[in-house]
Order: sequence, then C-alpha cells, then structure tokens
Amino acid sequence: MSDVIVRVAARGDGITADGRHAAYAAPGDTLTADNVVVPGPHHQPPPCRHFPVCGGCQLQHLDDASYADFLTDRIAGALAAQGLTAPIRPPALSPTHTRRRATLHAEAKGGGLQLGFSEQASHAIVDLRECWILTPTLFALVAPLRKLLARALKGRARVHLTELDQGIDVLIEGTIADGLAIAEAITAFCSANGVARLAIDDGIGPETRWEPEAVTITLGGVAVPFPAGSFLQATQEGEAALVAAVREAIGDARISADLFAGLGTFALSLPGKVYAAEAGRDAIFALKAGAAQAGRAVFAEHRDLFRRPLTSAECDRFAAIVLDPPRAGAKEQIAQLAGSKMPVIAYVSCNPSSFARDAEILSKGGYTLDWIQPVGQFRWSTHAELAARFSRQG
Repeated sequence: MSDVIVRVAARGDGITADGRHAAYAAPGDTLTADNVVVPGPHHQPPPCRHFPVCGGCQLQHLDDASYADFLTDRIAGALAAQGLTAPIRPPALSPTHTRRRATLHAEAKGGGLQLGFSEQASHAIVDLRECWILTPTLFALVAPLRKLLARALKGRARVHLTELDQGIDVLIEGTIADGLAIAEAITAFCSANGVARLAIDDGIGPETRWEPEAVTITLGGVAVPFPAGSFLQATQEGEAALVAAVREAIGDARISADLFAGLGTFALSLPGKVYAAEAGRDAIFALKAGAAQAGRAVFAEHRDLFRRPLTSAECDRFAAIVLDPPRAGAKEQIAQLAGSKMPVIAYVSCNPSSFARDAEILSKGGYTLDWIQPVGQFRWSTHAELAARFSRQG
C-alpha cells in the first residue's frame, strides 16, 4: 500500500500520515509499500553533484514552497510542545549562492588534500568541486586554498572563511609547516586571491600572517573591527530580514538594550540610545571601538548574561529589549525579563526548541507572543532561525 508524504521532520526525513519515514522525500511524494519514494510536485532535482553525501545541505530535494513550510512547521511544532501558538509569517529565504561565511574541513592525505564540508554524520570530507550555497567569491577561493594547504598543512584543519569589507578572512585552525618557502607561498596566495586577512591558530590562539589593512565588517552603516573567528549572520539577506523584524518589533524606542550583542548587528541598527551586553571580550571591544569611531550612542559592556543577567529592575530602565542568545537560549535572562515591566521584547533565535522554552516562561510572566518571522539563511539545511515580538500590556 502506498502512502503520501505529508511533512518533513526536524532531521529532514519525509513522514506519511501513519508515521512511516523516508529519507530525501518531499511533501506530496508517494512512498510505496516497499519504501520506494516516487517524486511528487514539491520534489525538485537536487542541483549539486555532492548532494546528499555532503553535510552542507540536507534538503536540496525540496522546492522553495515545501522548504518554507518545513521552517514554519519546525517553529510551530516547538511552540506546540510548550502549549503555545502564535502567528507565524511566511519565511524569508536567502537565495542560493549567498552564504558569506562557512567552516570547511581540510585534510592532507595520500599526497593530496581534501577541502570541503564533512559528509552527513561522518568525519569524512567531501572535496568540494561545486557549491550552491557559498557566495561565488568564497567558492572561488576553494581551489587556490586547496593548493596552498596541500603544500603547507600538516594533518587536518578547520578553515573558517568570511567575507568582510576588505575581502575574505581566512582562519586556519591547524598546524602549518614552517619555513621561508611556506611563508612566501602564504603571502603569494593572499595577494593573488583578494584575501583580507589570513590567521593560523595551532591551539594557542590566532596568529595573523597577512593583513595589509585592518579588517572590518559593516553593521548598521558602521565599520566594526572583526576579530578572527567572530560570529556573523550567514547571509546579508538573512541579516537584513532579522534586523528589519527587530526594528519593527521595538518601533521608535528611544532607549533600548541589546543582549548577547556580539559585534553589534542589532545594536548598531537600533534608534536612540542603546545599551549592549556581550560575554565575548573581543566582540564587545570591537563593537565599542566601531560605535565610538562612528559617534553612535551605544554603551557597550563586557557582561556574561548567563552568570550575571540583567535584573528585572535593570530591565525596567529600557523601553525595549532585544536579545539574540546562542543555541541554548537565555533561560537565566528570560526569568528576569518575565518578572520585569518591560513593554516590548524582540527575541532572535537560532533554535526553535530553546526559543519555545523561553517563550513559555515569558508567557507565564504575562507576555503575549505577537508574531514570529522565520528566516531561512542556511538554505536547504534543517537549521531554522526566527525573530519574534513579545509585548506586555499595562
């Protein structure tokens, strides 16, 4: 007996109404009695030769409509597990070839070198020969970087690539061979390929080998120094969608707080005066320097919000609060917000489950979850992001 795939589960499997699972199945596909997937109207041919082996993507077989539905279902399901519902807007999907940061794996092996994403659930490396998610600029660096590392890398490394204002930032976490010839090869590679900075971290912190001009990333119109390995929203389109949602959520608040502020993606885009708190020392110093140089009214504090969250009384000093915590969420800070009189909260999350847990705490504290804006900037992955607005009356 054949069944129709009705939805895609959190890990990417298609599921029928009676609970049968099938890998790489899209809603509308038919699953036969002997577990063969017959493609339906939302099943697209995966464009990349490396799919499904490469771990960079899990959902290339979904068309945009079913991928958007997957993101919505991930969020709705997480809320339902906490007994919550909310208006969920259509997801903002980043186009193909727009990922401006990525972490690749490299391994010198058998006289050659492999460079790419890991295979699904494996440490094996897919040697990238094409990529439909990286920007053309980032992907163009893969081949020359492979040649450099084939000559210079000892063993295995993680390679962080990020597009910055001055070009590409390269951070190699691994061991590079010593010697004048290798140093000259690094210089020639950087000069020929538009590299803004190249740093090597062999276990004791990044050491810059090339940086002709101090690197920055422009956030909210401000050029912010970019410490090696710093966090940045994966696509410009995703960043713009999240910033727009946050701005909409807090309106014209003249004094606000940005918690887990990072380099200032939101703090530098907010109106009026902004208090920014961040536990990462390098990030908060970079934000402070960028804001000061641009004359922005941002007070940046180095503060671990897990150990020392803003108290309810401190929260009450602001007209609105923005928070963008890591995947674990912000349980300690949320508990203080739930007991505050804060009228508006804009919550940005990269994990629907921890978001829903925190939303339930805020709901018990008297907040209403007004709306959620899903954002799909990790295209064709099971990773779901969102921005949400909470409000309190009275």
